[in-house]
Amino acid sequence: MPRAHDDNWDLASSVGATATMVAAGRAMVTKDPNGLIADPFAEPLVRAVGVDFFTKMIDGDPSLESFGNVSPTRAQAIIDGMGVRTKYFDDYFIDATAAGVRQAVILASGLDARAYRLPWPAGTVVYEIDQPQVIEFKTTTLADLGAEPTATRRPIPIDLRGDWPEALQAAGFDTSAPTAWLAEGLLIYLPPDAQDRLFDNITALSAAGSTIATEFVPAIIDFDADKVRDMSPSFREHGVDIDMASLVYPGQRNHVVDYLRARGWDVAGVTRTELFERHGCNVPDPEEDDPLGEIIFISGGLTHAATS
Repeated sequence: MPRAHDDNWDLASSVGATATMVAAGRAMVTKDPNGLIADPFAEPLVRAVGVDFFTKMIDGDPSLESFGNVSPTRAQAIIDGMGVRTKYFDDYFIDATAAGVRQAVILASGLDARAYRLPWPAGTVVYEIDQPQVIEFKTTTLADLGAEPTATRRPIPIDLRGDWPEALQAAGFDTSAPTAWLAEGLLIYLPPDAQDRLFDNITALSAAGSTIATEFVPAIIDFDADKVRDMSPSFREHGVDIDMASLVYPGQRNHVVDYLRARGWDVAGVTRTELFERHGCNVPDPEEDDPLGEIIFISGGLTHAATS
C-alpha cells in the first residue's frame, strides 16, 4: 500500500516492521564472531514483537536460505552493513558526550536501545521520539526484562508529523543546552519537504555546541522501485508486511550535507564502503549489494546561525 500523509503502523507492519528488521540486524551483528557492536536488547525486543520471519533471521533458520535469492555473501554484507552503521552512530554519541554534551534526542527511535546500553555520562538525558504504540511497546518490554536505562530516558510518544518540537520542550528539553541529535534510518521514509522541515526544526531547537548525525541515500533520487519490489513476494511468503517500494519517498530532494551546511552545521560524510574498509569488512560487489546502493553517513556540529 502506498504511503499516505496520515498512515499509521505498529512494529509488525509497514514502516514499523522495518524498525523490527533493523533490530534483527543488530541482533545478528551481536551474534556474529566479528560483530562490531553488542546490543543485548535487540534480540529480546525482536522476539517480543513476535514476527516469525525476524526470529528466524536471528536464529539462522535454514528455511530462510532461499529468501529473495540472498547469497551467503550478500547475507554477510547485510550483517556487516548494520554493524558499521550502528557503530558509526554509537561512536557519534560517545564522542558527543565526551565533548560535554549532556542532552540527546533520538528521532523515530523504534527499537533503538542506546538509552539502555551506551555508557552515558552522569547527568545525561536521552529523549526518544516515536509513535505512541512503539514507545509503549519498547518501554514495557524492556521493563519486563528488568532493563534499566544508563541515562535519564524521557520517551516522547508522538508522530514526527505532529508538533514534536513542542512535545519535546514540554518534556523538559532545554533549548539553551547543546544537544546530540540522531536521525538514523529515517530520511527515506520522509517526503523531500518533510526532510527539510525536520532539519529546520532541529536547527531552530539547537544551541551552540550541538551535534547532529544522520545518513543520506543518493539512490533514493533515482530509486529503482521494480528492483526493490522483486523482494516483496518473498517477504509476503513469510508473513511480513513490508513492501519497500511503497514505503519510501523517491525522487529529487536536497542533499543532506549541503542543506545542513547552509544552516550553520559543519558536517562531513563518510561512505558505507569507507566504513567497511575501516573495519575490515568485505565490500560487496554491485550485484551483491543493497538495492539502495551506497549510503553516506553524516555527522558534525553547529558552528553559526542559520542563513536563509
